[in-house]
Amino acid sequence: MTSASRPSVAQVIDEYGKCLELVSMDPHFHDISVGLYLKDGVCTLWSFSNKPGLEERISAIRDQFVALGGLTPIEDTHDKIRFLCGDLHLRALRFLLAQAVGKSPDFSPEGDGLSIRDTKTKLTLSVAGQESAGRCVYEISATGEAPSIPARLRLVVAGFVRYGEMENVGDAEVAFPCGQRHDRLMGILMPYSRNISAVENMMEADAMRGQMTTSTLGFSAT
Repeated sequence: MTSASRPSVAQVIDEYGKCLELVSMDPHFHDISVGLYLKDGVCTLWSFSNKPGLEERISAIRDQFVALGGLTPIEDTHDKIRFLCGDLHLRALRFLLAQAVGKSPDFSPEGDGLSIRDTKTKLTLSVAGQESAGRCVYEISATGEAPSIPARLRLVVAGFVRYGEMENVGDAEVAFPCGQRHDRLMGILMPYSRNISAVENMMEADAMRGQMTTSTLGFSAT
């Protein structure tokens, strides 16, 4: 495909919708950029690259969305996914894109990701979902010894609220607005929710890198 025949940014947005997030460099495929677009509740993965093997790479990233985040692939497509619950979970999708692109194409998650060592203490943090009043409520708990464990759990809850757009429904309980169970998405959010300050620094650095590529609209042409 020549540069003249490539679709314009406006054409891509018209076909696939708003660009939710962009990963500027794919470390596993020629450092291309990969964007996540949303239209009518369907997410599409797209790159302006014309490298041979691009379709297979996009398909591999889509498969990681399914494996890591629990999304559902759209039948007869290689680049489209959605949440069966009908909600969008936009902020969580942004973190999921970074993970899906950054992981090796043959990466396979081990376990459910619902238990993790805390970076601030010697605690092990865990989440467990259970049905309550017609929706799935996740309780955050901790094992081990540390000063003021309830205060630490409140900070982790705040992380889930901030990065997962979840609702705080108890002292150490959160739920997705859709009310559905999303264990894999919780596993993606766990490392971010335990350390808000580090994530904010990371997001600020990512924003600066995005500003540095505005001359190409953040997309790699090759």
